[in-house]
Amino acid sequence: MKSVVQTLCRNGLDVLFPRSCVHCGRAVEEGNYRHLCPLCAPLLYIVRSPHCTTCGHPFFGEMAEDRLCEHCETLHPVFGEGRTAVLLQGAGRSLIHALKYHAALHVLEDVEATMRHAPGYASYARGAVLVPVPLHPRKERERTYNQSRLLADCLVQAANGEAEVQELLRRVTDTHTQIHFDRETRRENLKNAFALAPGATINPAQRYLLIDDVFTTGSTLNSCAAVLRRGGALSLDVVTFGHG
Repeated sequence: MKSVVQTLCRNGLDVLFPRSCVHCGRAVEEGNYRHLCPLCAPLLYIVRSPHCTTCGHPFFGEMAEDRLCEHCETLHPVFGEGRTAVLLQGAGRSLIHALKYHAALHVLEDVEATMRHAPGYASYARGAVLVPVPLHPRKERERTYNQSRLLADCLVQAANGEAEVQELLRRVTDTHTQIHFDRETRRENLKNAFALAPGATINPAQRYLLIDDVFTTGSTLNSCAAVLRRGGALSLDVVTFGHG
C-alpha cells in the first residue's frame, strides 16, 4: 500500500511540476530514468567488464581485467580493489554535477537506479561497511550535505540493505579544490588532510569500502585509505559513482 501511495503522490507532483532532463533540459515524460529523457539515457556510459581492478575504469577491446589502467600505473594504491558505475561524460557527468554543484537531490533516485543497472556494482558492496569520504566542516556547511554520504545511502538501497554506512573519517584540513591539480600536487595537498572521526573504531575482521563521488587520480581515496589502514582496517576497497 505504501508504494502505491508513493507512486500516486509522485505522479501528482509530476503533473504539478513537470520533470526536465538534467542533461538536455527537455521534458521527461517516460523512460527508465526520472530525470534523464529517453534520448539522453543511452548517453549514460555504464561500466562493464573488463575494467581496471584498482579504479574500475573500463578497458576497451580485448583486454585482460587483472591489470592496471593508465590512470593507476603510478598511483601505488593503499587500498585493495576499486569499482565505478559510470564514466564521467555525457549524462553521467550531468547527474554528478547536478548533485554536487546544484543541490539537485532529486537525481539520487536515478543514481540509485544506475547503481542497480551497473553489472556487479551493488553486489560488490554487500556485506561491507561503507565509509564516505568526508567534506571539511566549512564545505559541508556551505553545501548543507556531503554528496559521498548520500551516494553511500543510495548504494545501501541498491544492495537491498545488505551494507551499512559508518562515518569513520573527518577532514581536518580545508584544502583548495583539486580539480586543476596534477596527481603529485593533489597528493601533497592531501597530506594529513584526513583523520579518524572521534570515537571511531575499526574492526580488523570487517570489510570496509571507501566511497566517493568521482575517481580522478585516486589521491583523495588513497589518503583516506591510509588513515583507515593505520586505524587497523585489513580488508579495504573503494567505490565511486563516476570516473573521469
